[in-house]
Amino acid sequence: MSTTATAVAPLTIQDAEVLLSAAHRAAEAAGVTVSVTVLDAGGHLLAFRRDDRAVLISGETSTRKAYTALQLNSATADLVDAVQPGGLFHTLPTALDRPLLFIAGGVPVHRDGRLIGAVGVGGGAPEQDHGFAAAAVDALV
Repeated sequence: MSTTATAVAPLTIQDAEVLLSAAHRAAEAAGVTVSVTVLDAGGHLLAFRRDDRAVLISGETSTRKAYTALQLNSATADLVDAVQPGGLFHTLPTALDRPLLFIAGGVPVHRDGRLIGAVGVGGGAPEQDHGFAAAAVDALV
């Protein structure tokens, strides 16, 4: 019995530039200043960009949103209810010493069905950040 895994190309710096640019274009079109973080599959920083006038904390929130989306392989927008009292992950934000953030704006990045990284956006309203991150992933064809 042979099990052959098909290799999936990792997230590259060129991919990260596409993600950054697409998220910033979407935010700019909405008149919102943001920070965008791109992490590779190992959770390592691949790219980051903050608009000149974006609030400083947006850099931290974009990174934490990307990390959360990567670790749970889910858009952070889909996890918000899970950390509410009675939710499946209610204690997760305080149970781990990890930079998790359950606010919309983090989206995992897949290639050929495999998780290869994540993008996080901070600076706008949570729904806006999610839309900008989703637009970035959609641009990565």
